[in-house]
Amino acid sequence: MIGSSMEASELEQRIAAFPRWHYPFTFANGVATPIPHRAMVNRQEQRRRYFFERLLELTGGSLKGRRVLDMGCNAGYFSLLAIEAGADYVLGVDGQQAYVEQAQLVFEAKGIDPTRYRFEQGDVLEQELGTDFDLVLCLGVMDRLAKPVELFERIAGAGAELVVIDTEVSRARLPLFEVSTLYDTSDVMGYPLVLIPSREALSELAAQLGFKTVALALNITDFTGMSDYHRERRLAFICSKGPSLEGVPAQPPAPSVPWWLRKPKALLSS
Repeated sequence: MIGSSMEASELEQRIAAFPRWHYPFTFANGVATPIPHRAMVNRQEQRRRYFFERLLELTGGSLKGRRVLDMGCNAGYFSLLAIEAGADYVLGVDGQQAYVEQAQLVFEAKGIDPTRYRFEQGDVLEQELGTDFDLVLCLGVMDRLAKPVELFERIAGAGAELVVIDTEVSRARLPLFEVSTLYDTSDVMGYPLVLIPSREALSELAAQLGFKTVALALNITDFTGMSDYHRERRLAFICSKGPSLEGVPAQPPAPSVPWWLRKPKALLSS
């Protein structure tokens, strides 16, 4: 809700000051962030259905009482979903200052109590994160850095019993990390050469740190803007040290594709 401290005209001006928005937000009086392609609007709605709804099914429909760490928060889309689902507090961290400012604007315009959130610019591998979180969202981060083991150590160190990971994956059947060079390096964390985990590698890495893992079955209703998911080159995972993952729908393994048969792909921003 737009409070008396921010009229629609002011919000429109502040939204327009950013050259690009990756996530769709709608505010009071019809004010919305400009998303030029319907595919990107559909992408975020489908991602919400795909892994965030599954998370809420696992937690009884609410995040009440939980503290959430959102790694790579961008404009705070999933941070906001966590707050709206009842989370007590969200810390969002992103490497880009512009995204942090977008998230702060979104939460201000939505009228979220400032004591329930904080957004910080920083490297998730170096930032002081704390150890008192119940849930970690790691969405579009693991496939944009060269240190997946260190990243998972940071996730485990945050103290959470539940972790949601959304990442590009190698289609190899072995527990390995595939070397890849990003086409778009604007959001890369460190080196442009990154390590893409296979499903088995991610599960084994999680197990080393005490988590059980499920690769979530794709429950996507419209693959517009979702070609990476459609080709099963991107998946979401839930990792747990607490709630049982028994009964969580799992994605069947995809057939392994030799690297020389893979076509070049353009990565969508997460």
